[in-house]
Amino acid sequence: MIKNIFLLPSKNLTLTIPLVLLTGFMVGLQVDTSAFKQYVLPVSILMIYPTMIGFTLGEVLRLTNKRLLYISLAINFLFIPSLAYLLGNLFLQQQPGLFAGLAVAALLPTSNMTIAFTMFAGGNVAAAIQMTVLSLITGSLLAPWYLLLMVGKYIPVNVLEVLQTLSLVVLLPLVLGILTYRLLLKKYTVQEFQKKFKPYLPAACAWGAIYIIFTSISTNSHKIVSNGHVIVVALLVQLLFYAVNYLGVIKISRSFFKREDGITLVYSTALRNLSISIGLAATAFGADAALMVSLAFLIQGQAAAWYLKLIERHPVVGDCCRAGCQLK
Repeated sequence: MIKNIFLLPSKNLTLTIPLVLLTGFMVGLQVDTSAFKQYVLPVSILMIYPTMIGFTLGEVLRLTNKRLLYISLAINFLFIPSLAYLLGNLFLQQQPGLFAGLAVAALLPTSNMTIAFTMFAGGNVAAAIQMTVLSLITGSLLAPWYLLLMVGKYIPVNVLEVLQTLSLVVLLPLVLGILTYRLLLKKYTVQEFQKKFKPYLPAACAWGAIYIIFTSISTNSHKIVSNGHVIVVALLVQLLFYAVNYLGVIKISRSFFKREDGITLVYSTALRNLSISIGLAATAFGADAALMVSLAFLIQGQAAAWYLKLIERHPVVGDCCRAGCQLK
């Protein structure tokens, strides 16, 4: 019974997130939940830590399939931040907190969903693992400077504070995750780890996300009531962000990569690390930024599932064109 309750949120994210948003909104109208904000940073660290268990230093340092890696890095740190900057300037200039949330999510690519969906779709899982870790580390190093350029004129950006926060919510869990995995492998085989521990890690992360999403929406409840149109605009911006992202990357994947690598490229660029993003947004930029990332939770999982169904029904999606294959 307890096991089923623990696993329930991670197995039903598309239902869980809207329920948490609605519950947080209703509670926030009746109760002052601002005290919850002081625990956002430690909860963020505890939320990210389980997602890092299972990585090894070899996966981080092993540079294979360099062409795929370089193009994914270019998309993640040139195309997607530019898209977020354009959308933010067009629609969110009057809401700098929301703009900051969009920018944070744009700068922290890939998640465990990247690896999972790549595996489900028959993509290059080894490349997905490497790109997940490398993109996350690269994003952590670049994010403070990108944020300063993207939203610095709209909202104060303390580069050192952002670096410190990223160190706590990314690097510390990564180191702890690698050490934990090493300790576990001294007692269990990789297969035993996958069976006994791996299924519970996303569930632990999901409960942390629930706390942060609840806190961000409940502390914004009164603002949402008085500025409901702002939330509608924010949601439309997120929809547009993901739509352009997917369409652009799918076009590139079909033109220059074989099916397996093309799938990996899409999932390693279209998906953002929302767990880390919401932790960073909440701690560095406040409830408005966290609310913007919360809205992305409503879209990202559904979009990834839709792409999976698309390539299952139409296998040509993800296949390279003749010209692309010849380039190989």
